Amino acid sequence: MSLPQLSLSAARNLHLAAQGLLKKPRRRAQPSDILSTVQRMSLLQIDTINIVARSPYLVLFSRLGAYQPQWLDNALSQGELMEYWAHEACFLPRSDFSLVRHRMLSPDKMGWKYRQEWMREHAAEIEQLIAHIQENGPVRSVDFEHPRKGASGWWEWKPHKRHLEGLFTSGKVMVIERRNFQRVYDLTHRVMPHWDDQRDLLSQGDAEAIMLANSARSLGIFRPQWLADYYRLRQPALKPLLDMWQQAQRVIPVEVETLGEMWLDADLLPLLPQAQEGKLQATHSAVLSPFDPVVWDRKRAEQLFNFSYRLECYTPAPKRQYGYFVLPLLHKGQLVGRMDAKMHRKTGVLEVIALYLEEGIKVTATLDKGLATAVTDFAVWQGAREVTLGRLPDGLFTAFRSGWETGTP
Repeated sequence: MSLPQLSLSAARNLHLAAQGLLKKPRRRAQPSDILSTVQRMSLLQIDTINIVARSPYLVLFSRLGAYQPQWLDNALSQGELMEYWAHEACFLPRSDFSLVRHRMLSPDKMGWKYRQEWMREHAAEIEQLIAHIQENGPVRSVDFEHPRKGASGWWEWKPHKRHLEGLFTSGKVMVIERRNFQRVYDLTHRVMPHWDDQRDLLSQGDAEAIMLANSARSLGIFRPQWLADYYRLRQPALKPLLDMWQQAQRVIPVEVETLGEMWLDADLLPLLPQAQEGKLQATHSAVLSPFDPVVWDRKRAEQLFNFSYRLECYTPAPKRQYGYFVLPLLHKGQLVGRMDAKMHRKTGVLEVIALYLEEGIKVTATLDKGLATAVTDFAVWQGAREVTLGRLPDGLFTAFRSGWETGTP
């Protein structure tokens, strides 16, 4: 029996449909969309760089359009979301606590994220810190900054940050909210009072099977080797799992142009006939974060979208090819380019330092309009009154070469 045949663009569109990036939102975003969007992606990676809106807020904006960033903060403080090491540091639904609990209980397997020697050497101080939280309530690492710069003692800022990070990785404390994006920690037994390790703990194998199923659903269409990276799993046994999923009709094999055999998650089966007929159309244009699930696996982005991306913020400026914090540009099912931008919050200006189109992408009226709208929406959401333009490809934004006003008061 021959496999369903799909073009490469159809496979891309199925993946974007799974990610919530196929079409522009049909309605105004609501606070409840935060949790459902994170559930759809399974994970929302955290990064602190704020040259434009911080990554987790931007990932949501790409899918929801204009929304209040405070809604993400509220979803964390209200207990809908939690933080832990998943792909990297991520927000994930609090209901998925069971998926990562086994990692918390074996922190020595977490590599650089947990320094066992540090925790052992400072055990007495860490017990004092736990007692302090028990008696006085949630804390931030900056609460313990020593007023005298360079002073020693366990209340100094750096040791406390390391203590709290160790307690976080080992599941002794959890992040209950962020204040000015700084983590606020409380004891896990207070955050999860109904959880019982003896009763509720999943084995590593069972938890990872669910993680892989989440990955398949969130990717929508995938090569087996793409699955493990989503939750940073180490060499899971994929073949027996895929066989089991296929028997249970949770996935079906498909043949994709240039990529060969891939797997389609059952959630996308209703879209398969449209995709086969070339009628599954992508209409969304959006600015993406470098940490968006669509591009965070650089090999997958290259294979599926022919988009080669490297984050250059840690590269010395003279050696950067594109810029400090370069944002992928999505247009109608393709990653068509990238943009180096900076939000000047005091003056209300979004500066597009440079914009590059991928090789082979031609400037058309549709592309021009789609990217101009995406950049304007991105600027307005961040409160920019003006967009200024630097280096541009020939023929792009010719009607607004020096930039434009956004209409934001």
